[in-house]
This record gives sequence, structure tokens and C-alpha cells, in this order.
Amino acid sequence: MLLTHARVETALTLRHGEQILLTLLIPLALLLGLSLLDVIPVPGADSTATRVDWVAPRVLALAVMSSAFTGQAIALGFDRRYGVLKRLAATALPRWLLVLGRLVAALVVVALQTLVLGGVAAALGWAPPSAGALVAVPLLALGTVSFGALGVLLGGALRAEAVLALANVVWFALLLAGGILVAPDALPGPLAAVVPYLPSGALAEGLRVALTDGTLAVTPVLTLTAWAAAAATLATRTTRLT
Repeated sequence: MLLTHARVETALTLRHGEQILLTLLIPLALLLGLSLLDVIPVPGADSTATRVDWVAPRVLALAVMSSAFTGQAIALGFDRRYGVLKRLAATALPRWLLVLGRLVAALVVVALQTLVLGGVAAALGWAPPSAGALVAVPLLALGTVSFGALGVLLGGALRAEAVLALANVVWFALLLAGGILVAPDALPGPLAAVVPYLPSGALAEGLRVALTDGTLAVTPVLTLTAWAAAAATLATRTTRLT
């Protein structure tokens, strides 16, 4: 039942044009643009290879946020609006399986994103250490769970139109000032102190350390775990089927 539900959710995501734009095309365009063009300052970047070393982990964090948070929140909001969740809840599928099926689908999408973006980055000269690639896998999974819980929290509580607007606003805010496109050190003082403890900043910094130094940073893991636990706890109390 879980595999069938996850397969359906994955297929619905991959055949949806707006979802593909959000989850793959925009991160891919940013990966190419920021690696090949001197658009934003990159610390210590003097060639495409060194720029892509800085850009690739941050674009991977953006891809996770796009699919697990923004895409999931919007899809859940409109599923509630059109009565999809109410009808699924009336079937033999238990509610925990409805949530877990969406999570498995999000992990599959993130895996596909990582393969595509990682392949393009490698073509641009990116060569992360093998130990870093192994560390990055559980970090990507933890980031998917964290952002997925936040997506369920948002998409399960508000009206579909409000979810659509708010999810996109949060996506842009975290992209520009959440530690993804701009390093925390380059942000104003108070914001620079807060960004590492946002899920976007924690995932971007954790992936940067893993894919550059080949080590696992403890603070990003604890931060993402805390966000996932808090969001999941609140979502169980606020999510409505309709």
C-alpha cells in the first residue's frame, strides 16, 4: 500500500509542469548561471570549477526546499480544497500512511534532483570528496524530512490560495536571505546570526561542509532535527482533511 501510494504521488509530481519548473528547472538554471557568470560574489572563486564548488551544495539545498516544502505545501493545500484527502482517508489507507507516502515520494524526487544537478555540476568541474558524498546523502534525507514537515504544517492548515501565496513568499525569502544564494557572513549582523539556525541555512551549510571538507557538521543536523520535530508535532494538531 505504501509503495503504491508513493508511486502515485511521485508520478503526479513528475507529470506536473509547474512542479517540474519549481523543483528542477529553476535550480538547474541557477546552477548554470551562478557557476558560469559572475552574478554574485563567491568567496575565493577564480574559475568555474571553484565557483561550482560553492554553488552546487547551495543549489542542492534549494532543490530540497523547492520540492519538499513549497511543492508539497501547495499540492497538499489544493488536495484539501478539492476533497482528495477526505476521499483517501475514507479508503483502507491509514492516515500515517498518507503522510509517509508523500514523504517517500518527496525523497524519490529529491534523489532524481540530486542525480540531475550533480551530473550537471560534475560536467562543470565539480568533484566533491567521496566521503563528502556519503555524508551528504543522510543530510539530504534529513533536510527532506524537515522541509516536508514544514510543508505539511503549512499546506494542512490554511486555505489553498493562502498556501500558494505564502509558500512562494517563504521560498523567495529563504532563497535570498536564508543562507542559500548569499552566505551568512555577507548578510547584515542580526540576520547573519539567525540564518544558520533556519532550515535553509542549516541544510546549505551542512551540505557545503560535507561536500567540501568531507565531514558532517553537528549544528546543522541538530537544527534540522529540531525543525522537523517541531513542525511534525504542530502539523499533527493543525492539519485538516478539508
